[in-house]
Amino acid sequence: MVQADDLVEYGFRRVIITITAVMCALLEIVDTTIVNVALTNMRGSLGATLTDVAWVITAYAIANVIVIPMTSWLSQQFGRRNYFAVSIIIFTVSSFLCGNATNIWELVAFRFIQGLGGGALLVTAQTIITESYPVAKRGMAQAIYGMGVIVGPTLGPPLGGYIVDNASWPFIFYINIPIGIIATILTLTFVRSPKYGEKLKANQVDWLGILFLICFIGSLQFVLEHGQQDDWFNNNLIIGLSVLSVFGLLAFIWREMTYEHPIVNLSVLKDGNLRIGILMSFIMGFGLYGSTLIIPIYTQSILGWTATDAGLLLIPGSITTAIMMPFIGKMIQKGIPQGYMVAGGFLIFFLFTFWMRNVMTPDTGVEHFYWPLILRGIGLGLLFVPITTLSLSTLKGKNIGEGAAFTGMMRQLGGSFGIAIITTFITRLTQKHRVDLIPHLDGSRIEIQQRIIALQKGFISKGFSPNEALNKANQVIEYSVLKQSTVLSYMDIFMYLGLLFLFCIPIILLIKKGKTKINPADAMH
Repeated sequence: MVQADDLVEYGFRRVIITITAVMCALLEIVDTTIVNVALTNMRGSLGATLTDVAWVITAYAIANVIVIPMTSWLSQQFGRRNYFAVSIIIFTVSSFLCGNATNIWELVAFRFIQGLGGGALLVTAQTIITESYPVAKRGMAQAIYGMGVIVGPTLGPPLGGYIVDNASWPFIFYINIPIGIIATILTLTFVRSPKYGEKLKANQVDWLGILFLICFIGSLQFVLEHGQQDDWFNNNLIIGLSVLSVFGLLAFIWREMTYEHPIVNLSVLKDGNLRIGILMSFIMGFGLYGSTLIIPIYTQSILGWTATDAGLLLIPGSITTAIMMPFIGKMIQKGIPQGYMVAGGFLIFFLFTFWMRNVMTPDTGVEHFYWPLILRGIGLGLLFVPITTLSLSTLKGKNIGEGAAFTGMMRQLGGSFGIAIITTFITRLTQKHRVDLIPHLDGSRIEIQQRIIALQKGFISKGFSPNEALNKANQVIEYSVLKQSTVLSYMDIFMYLGLLFLFCIPIILLIKKGKTKINPADAMH
């Protein structure tokens, strides 16, 4: 078996490999969020309902989360370079097919195939970029990779908004094609594979394990994506898939613990630091994807911004994170304890959420968001690389790669849980606040009567009859109550998110210090 050091590259080759890996990671992550702003256009041109078009996001997410835990195993079966190149080709070809889809279910099927290729790109790119650097510079390698992972989710909406406003929705898929072709050529030319042990025969492959994994992760992802709109456990499909997910999880654990050639090695979870790292990765995903979801929805639905403007708002914070990444890499190289950095990151995220809670009004301006989002960027910078290295700090050899697959999967699942819980809470809290605010609209109060009369006069002056004008005035009052209750629900969400991050800080005290410096090289599968 080739040692990690044999894969180290220098000079021009390393630069090319780094660019290729970051480009592929960005392709995958941007495509997770780029479609969000194009859903309305897709509905119109494909004649789909809102529920149907939501599958464009769900299918991609389900395929992503299924393939991530299997990536380490698939790399060993087919060779890392070949597996990476085939994944890019699958992703690129399915992007072309997505753009040419003639109905919604064709698009959903091609998005699922695109997700299978994309999930592989993310973790394999991390492995390749890390192993191309010597041990002393591996913290920096992870920092470079981290730039793509953190910046990606916030690049999607503004890029998607710009393309939809200036071209048409198929071009959000077509832009992947030239990048995919270049990345495939560079991968086949420059990337090398480590030599693995003997490959498994077809009858030794853990087919049952794969089936149980699909039942568990696929059903769970569907429940999280569709639970809110289908009224959670009042819907028979959601109940059935929840039961299937629990059954799939238990069967998967039994199979992987008893089969000779498991597709995912669960024994690596005996490591305490990895278990804490997985929890922190989950919470980081929750905060990263959750806050990336809330802010564009708030600015578009409450403040009336365009999709492009809402997406552009997130970019300064992402640039802050990208600028921080090399400094974080250097801090790790100098031996500054990652636990302190993670604690600092969670504390900064807590401050960001409370700052956001305090600036939210029905007419907040862009200047009020700027510095809180810069603060969020600093917090993310202090979380991403240190959590990854901390999780793996007491693992050795092949176990490091298997541990890294868990952290990647839990980050994705954390995002799915975050989005599902936040959208549910926004709906429920908005209803609660509306009920609380209605009693304040007592028609016998003088100020309420004066407000209605003023609005009624305004509508009469525009040519409405007195009765029509009165109805319109009442509608305006009702809308302002709904808007105010929605703002209050967003404020509550930020408060709960902040408390979640604050409560994470003591968990870091449970972390044992690794006795040896990690070699994340074998690790980043």
